[in-house]
Amino acid sequence: MASPDRISQTLTHHKLRHTPVRRAVLQVLSSSPFALSGHEVEQQISSEVDRITLYRTLKTFEESGLIHRVIDTSDTVRYAACSIECSVQAHFDNHVHFKCTNCQHIYCLNQVAIPAVALPPGFEADTRDYLLAGVCRECKE
Repeated sequence: MASPDRISQTLTHHKLRHTPVRRAVLQVLSSSPFALSGHEVEQQISSEVDRITLYRTLKTFEESGLIHRVIDTSDTVRYAACSIECSVQAHFDNHVHFKCTNCQHIYCLNQVAIPAVALPPGFEADTRDYLLAGVCRECKE
């Protein structure tokens, strides 16, 4: 679980205001070992937060490089917190994601880089997503 000081440092580092909603959303995402959908985040924060504010917060965090989006095989958008040093560009080039076919959780494998891919002439990639599927260590035990 991220400490209140760590939440404040992260918001300050990304030049974002410290609102109660931003603090709550960042706390939920920072504390989760796997990526969460907007609905899952909504279920964990105060019921007084309206859905529009939540999704605006998620969009602001994504644009600021605070979180990144992961799209799974069912096209569900999930969000994962980044390290304090992360940048927006790093989300396109840095790590592999793993979806457990048993528990359906998606994990960021920060230590596994996306391999380089040589595209044929005339093709240019704007983003890179690399999703592996299988059984996570929690479900395997």
